[in-house]
Amino acid sequence: MEQPEERRTLAVIVDDEPGVLARVVGLFSARGYNIESLTVAETDHASRQSRITIVTRGQPIIIDQIKAQLDRIVSVHKVVDVTLDPAGVERELALIKVRGTGKARIEALGVSEIFRAKVIDTTLESLIFELTGASDKIDAFTDLMRPLGLVEVSRTGVLSIRRGPDAT
Repeated sequence: MEQPEERRTLAVIVDDEPGVLARVVGLFSARGYNIESLTVAETDHASRQSRITIVTRGQPIIIDQIKAQLDRIVSVHKVVDVTLDPAGVERELALIKVRGTGKARIEALGVSEIFRAKVIDTTLESLIFELTGASDKIDAFTDLMRPLGLVEVSRTGVLSIRRGPDAT
């Protein structure tokens, strides 16, 4: 019996050097799995390490194989499945541009208050909101803004970290 696909968020701590990202992403493409979200940034300048956060969907057995293969890459120091970690926290940042005047503008501002979105730019004909939270929250906000004049969305991709005093 085939296992259902699951959404997984993986945090991969790697050496900050050329070619590492290509090798990591190559593992996913070689297995035919899509990466839904990918964020990469240096996390420790002194040790020249970066954190790659990958959101993907797949059967648990295949995701486990990918994690094992990631662990074998020399430049990879650690792989953490944040989704399975009860101490894991995931967030995303989005900038959302909405065109609107009159009633639509007032309604967009009202919805933004409910979602705790911050207005970071405004003109007579448009607003730009900044929203931070779980991906589902951002999806819900953009769905509500669509009929009110949604113009454009820019998202950072998922970021993750573990609660508590220890590093990932």
